[in-house]
Amino acid sequence: MRNVVIGLCCMAFLPSLHAQEKKLSKEEKKAMMRDTLDGKLDFSRFLIDANGFIPIPIILTEPALGGFGFALVPVFITTPKSKYATARTPPDFSGAIALYTANDSWLLGGFRFASIPKWSMKYRVALAYANLNLSFYRDIPSVQDKEFQFNFVSKPVLLSLSKKITKEDVYFGLQYVYQNSDIKPRFNESLPPQITEKELASSTATLSAFLDWDLRDNTFTPDHGTIVRLQYGVNDDWTGSDYKYERLDGNLNWFFPVKERWTSGLRVEVQHAFNNPPFYLLPYINLRGVPTVRFQGQTTALIETEQRIDLSLRWSAVGFVGYGKAIEKDESFSDASSVYNIGGGFRYLIARAFKVRAGVDVAFGPDSWGYYIVFGHNWNR
Repeated sequence: MRNVVIGLCCMAFLPSLHAQEKKLSKEEKKAMMRDTLDGKLDFSRFLIDANGFIPIPIILTEPALGGFGFALVPVFITTPKSKYATARTPPDFSGAIALYTANDSWLLGGFRFASIPKWSMKYRVALAYANLNLSFYRDIPSVQDKEFQFNFVSKPVLLSLSKKITKEDVYFGLQYVYQNSDIKPRFNESLPPQITEKELASSTATLSAFLDWDLRDNTFTPDHGTIVRLQYGVNDDWTGSDYKYERLDGNLNWFFPVKERWTSGLRVEVQHAFNNPPFYLLPYINLRGVPTVRFQGQTTALIETEQRIDLSLRWSAVGFVGYGKAIEKDESFSDASSVYNIGGGFRYLIARAFKVRAGVDVAFGPDSWGYYIVFGHNWNR
């Protein structure tokens, strides 16, 4: 989640939003938006000279939320002032978020992602109030893959603390997520048999242990390196949950140069839920071109590759393709739903000093498509 916020900070490139200690002339403002290397549009100096506070406007394009929306994320960025901080110590982020989308979904929240360099520790705190309209799909007698629309009023709270345990930047941590949900069907039919009345008003409380290992050369748009995350979470009476289930998540992103201007990326993701979580927290396939929670299962597995060709210093072409499986309980791998995506887009090196590339992707799935405004890398979640 921290990577998402870092990526969002690169969206703040409106000069009128830039807080300055002194008033700049028109010429100075114009020069600030140009790179001294090639004179092209670049926001490196803007980001470097910002005095901490940046209101970030965001265009939302998630198909599951109506395909269009707007968010404002005021963020305060500070660099840890500690003699123990290193080049790999991330900046601290404190901020808020407010969003509204085309299908009348909205959310208000706040967060802080920071580090304690002296103790080689990182922590994350976030809370929100969300009112979201989402569709879930279930098989019912005589109808396969029927759409059911729900309204979710949810109040999630996240607490996370991790510590570096090896010289190779492996972090071990604990995370606690509490979520109280009030769910209302937006249809007149009976609930599908896979969804119970209990799930419409309940709480989940997940205590997780996780390992993070990040060896990428750049957080925003990597050219080489690997990031691995493993997480095992438990819901039970003693965690404060109305459910008893466990969940295992594994993620791998690997980047490597094929040629001088050709970067290849590989993403592998596996999720498995033990026992019976509520329907809205079952694992789902997360691919561009596929609406969120469209394909769920007791187990999900996917692989995606993305190829970036740098046409010049500034401009790049991107192509990607992925394949996944959503396996329901007591279902074989071969019988499970198959999901794919294919698409492409472009990138512009918007902040050379930070290696931040921004652009637009268009992606197609089995029965849908979507467009995505990307800052940094799409896999930064």
